[in-house]
Amino acid sequence: MKRKEKRLLQAVALGLTALVFLPNVGLWALYRERQLEGGPEGAEAAAAARAGVAQGQQRRPRKDIYFGDGQRRKDWHDKEAIRKDAERVGNGEQGKPFPLTDAERVDQAYRENGFNIFVSDKIALNRSLPDIRHPNCNSKLYLEKLPNTSIIIPFHNEGWSSLLRTVHSVLSRSPPELVAEIVLVDDFSDREHLKKRLEDYMAQFPSVRILRTKKREGLIRTRMLGASVAIGDVITFLDSHCEANVNWLPPLLDRIASNRKTIVCPMIDVIDNDHFGYKTQAGDAMRGAFDWEMYYKRIPIPPELQKPDPSDPFESPVMAGGLFAVDRKWFWELGGYDPGLEIWGGEQYEISFKVWMCGGRMEDIPCSRVGHIYRKYIPYKIPTGVSLARIRNVGTQLCIGTKHGAPGSPLRLEGCVKGRAEAAWSNVQVFTFSWREDIRPGDPQHTKKFCFDTISHSSPVTLYDCHGMKGNQLWKYGNDKTLYHPVSGSCMDCTESDHRVFMNTCSPSSPTQQWIFQYTNSTVLEKFNRNSDL
Repeated sequence: MKRKEKRLLQAVALGLTALVFLPNVGLWALYRERQLEGGPEGAEAAAAARAGVAQGQQRRPRKDIYFGDGQRRKDWHDKEAIRKDAERVGNGEQGKPFPLTDAERVDQAYRENGFNIFVSDKIALNRSLPDIRHPNCNSKLYLEKLPNTSIIIPFHNEGWSSLLRTVHSVLSRSPPELVAEIVLVDDFSDREHLKKRLEDYMAQFPSVRILRTKKREGLIRTRMLGASVAIGDVITFLDSHCEANVNWLPPLLDRIASNRKTIVCPMIDVIDNDHFGYKTQAGDAMRGAFDWEMYYKRIPIPPELQKPDPSDPFESPVMAGGLFAVDRKWFWELGGYDPGLEIWGGEQYEISFKVWMCGGRMEDIPCSRVGHIYRKYIPYKIPTGVSLARIRNVGTQLCIGTKHGAPGSPLRLEGCVKGRAEAAWSNVQVFTFSWREDIRPGDPQHTKKFCFDTISHSSPVTLYDCHGMKGNQLWKYGNDKTLYHPVSGSCMDCTESDHRVFMNTCSPSSPTQQWIFQYTNSTVLEKFNRNSDL
């Protein structure tokens, strides 16, 4: 009994000693540190001690560069390049709009390229851009070992400065070890500056090479040609009038390295086609989608699907089409593009559907941003595949115009605009025959979503929302140059006095019922009329 009492007293004594002694150890350590910092020598000693601890911490690997998969990550930002860019001043620097004069706003500035080439030529080829990413992107780490990429840039009659600025932005804002090559694929351009002059200029960049098609192929086959010679682990497609932004490439390659069946797209910012100001798209991070007429659109992400961190990648049903990266082998496993696709528009659906059906995924990457010039109009001829026309009346020698047209408004005749490029630019007197056998204002790549419409044998011809169901929007073009409307059984006519366009009893000999389609693709027009009784 006495032995147990003795052990109990010893335990109590030990506990009291700890309570008294341990706090004093802490106080003594605090006192000693303050004493060291009290004098000059003491301050230096304390600083050295802290520096030694900091250096020791630096020598040890940071825990946050390893994740659950055990792979090492790193910060890919080029801090020195970012600092130098931030100091740049001048026309267009930091992505600011160029101050335009009246002389620089003339129509001719847009004719050859669909954007103001005069302004483009006055901006540095390696101009600085604003970092408009979410702030969280600055601290994101990506795999230390990333696949390299072949960057494919197809072009046709591209402007000199806009093409070179695309290449310079990629070279200056991409880690060199990640760029296997830049492949410029010339789709049969006929402008002199894109021949020997371009080859001489690009000779200074060992990673850049130029391929040329032997005839006009169109966007898709030109991309396929570039992809077929690519040597990189990943293929990255860009348009020929883009500007890559800060640290744009590692976030794309990181997602593919994690899952080779992922196609990734950067956020596409807007470079103004007039003053070249750089800004984000309205709504910014939104998912790609399409309506039943296959028009691409961007829609908000539902709240329940939004990521807690807005800078994280998110899935998208379809891509915008022009700018994306894909594992090279996976691209060919998907079959690449359908080589029968002729013009811009629609190829993004084909590749998107393949991805989802073959067990892949598609993601938009907010921390990767690339600016893109959206042209005012398409300046070059479309190779084949679509009937593009201006509709001129034989009797009056005037053209159908939609300059002031809106859904529900009747069509009227106007003086014919000279030159196809100008008409295409303004979408005033250019019309497209769609595969639905309706007629839509605009060139094939920018048709508006309303159609020629009429409801009876004597009603006016109006513009109305396209429904794609034929009926009152179904038109046939006859060998007698009449525009026949099967539902009403009448033909399109016009008045010579007030230039109204309306339906009337067919009279093929009447000049006001005869319409000339200028700049048509005769092969497509023939297919369009294949089942016509006229």
